[in-house]
Amino acid sequence: MNAYDFDGTIYPSNCTIEFALWCMRRHPKLWVTYAPYMVKSAVLYKLGKLPSYVMLRELYSFLICVDDFDVQIERYWDKNEHRISSWYLEQKKPDDLIISASPTCIIEPIARRLGVNYVGTDYDRELGVLLNNLMYAKEKARYIIDHGFPVIEHFYSDSLSDTPLALCAEQAHLVSDKARTVTDWPELDEATRKRVKKEINTGWTIHIDD
Repeated sequence: MNAYDFDGTIYPSNCTIEFALWCMRRHPKLWVTYAPYMVKSAVLYKLGKLPSYVMLRELYSFLICVDDFDVQIERYWDKNEHRISSWYLEQKKPDDLIISASPTCIIEPIARRLGVNYVGTDYDRELGVLLNNLMYAKEKARYIIDHGFPVIEHFYSDSLSDTPLALCAEQAHLVSDKARTVTDWPELDEATRKRVKKEINTGWTIHIDD
């Protein structure tokens, strides 16, 4: 089995931010009810005053306000499906796993079109809450381990934050240049390898009620 991050890895940009802008153009009220709130959250995050999981939870909050979500998400992927990286399409396999911090409701339609498996961040669009931990960084590795997935032969990501999952794979690859260039994962010193593996196995997770 091969595993892939999504945003910046097999898709050239962040689909959640893109879809938020897509919805804002079609629902102008979001420029008033959502945009200022999100800008404030982004600034606080950049200043180190807002944890990443809170910032992402607030990024996802536009989904609460999109009444025609099912229509808009399909239209979004109708327009953007062709942007999936050609290198990925050439090697795609039915047992591939897309594992992404983006909301499951955004990832599911494109994964279905590609005919592959997927895991995203579970976000309740009615209540506006995360149903589990963000599928981000170490949480990806913990999910793979806890759910007994088969051996990952190749893992691809554009972010070194995915090093924990890279260490779970037989081979890992770093993607850059807007999902166009694939290279080998950087070598890690032995101390870093041991530290990351220990953290994966000893319950480091940031929970949504922290």
